Amino acid sequence: MFETPDTFLSYLINTILYHRHMTDTLLIITGAVCMISGILGCFLPLLPGPPLCYAALLLLHVTSPYDLSPRFLVIFAILTGIVSLLDYIIPVMGAKKFNASKYGIWGSIIGLILGIFIFPPFGIIIGPVIGAFTGELIAGKKTGHAVKAAAGAFIGFVTGTGLKLVLCLVMTYYFLITVFLGNR
Repeated sequence: MFETPDTFLSYLINTILYHRHMTDTLLIITGAVCMISGILGCFLPLLPGPPLCYAALLLLHVTSPYDLSPRFLVIFAILTGIVSLLDYIIPVMGAKKFNASKYGIWGSIIGLILGIFIFPPFGIIIGPVIGAFTGELIAGKKTGHAVKAAAGAFIGFVTGTGLKLVLCLVMTYYFLITVFLGNR
């Protein structure tokens, strides 16, 4: 099959380069799927939006043609962690901002936890709202006050979703710029 050792070596090098190129292409496609899933995850509680987008950046980083700086990756890892944590905290802060009592705040926290397990994936949306409302009623507050606390929890949820979406869109921007324009 191979006439000389040089022919075999040439064949081996070309095969390795071809498979490396195919691996890079597969990683980039997988990264693009992660980006799309991450953006959808900003709205669908079942998908972790920012971590999926960050995973796409990591996949892009391990490809041979692209190199993202360690500083860039660390900054986005920290931002991803902060935004993911805030996504759970902001609905409670929203309830508090709308003058929820301690019962309403605890109701929002308990509703969030129960919502995640009892009503997945939408429990993360309705759990804090129902919890804040119920907590206020248990505290003896009037229905109007309970509705206001529940609205605060919902506004907190929308704010958290907005934060996730902005971060995911920024990571998508860097992903696309890197893929289509290269490292600049």
